[in-house]
Amino acid sequence: MKRQILSVMLLPVALAACDKRPAEPAAQIPEVVSKVDIFTPSDGARIDAKSQIELDYEVKLGGDGDHAHLYVDDRRIAMLRQMKGSYMIFPLDQGNREICIKVVNSNHTPIGVSRCVKVTVG
Repeated sequence: MKRQILSVMLLPVALAACDKRPAEPAAQIPEVVSKVDIFTPSDGARIDAKSQIELDYEVKLGGDGDHAHLYVDDRRIAMLRQMKGSYMIFPLDQGNREICIKVVNSNHTPIGVSRCVKVTVG
């Protein structure tokens, strides 16, 4: 009689050991994606030709992003290693201008993440 009780008590342990169901997948860690925000100047702003332009920005790095470059009219004017802050841009010639921040990899190659604002300098 004791032998039957013992085998009934071990049955759940034996079944658990034979369970071949796949393990639950580990929770996926979301991939961090690079992002750029330009707070000032705003898109479409009118700026005095004699004034420096204060660029307020924030860059979040993810993926292959290593740092950011600042461009005015497709000409690189600065490397941004500070991910949040301000940068003073020299007075610009009159006309329509485009100010961009592009996330780049460690080889200084843009990875496709950027933000641009168009301003009119007059």
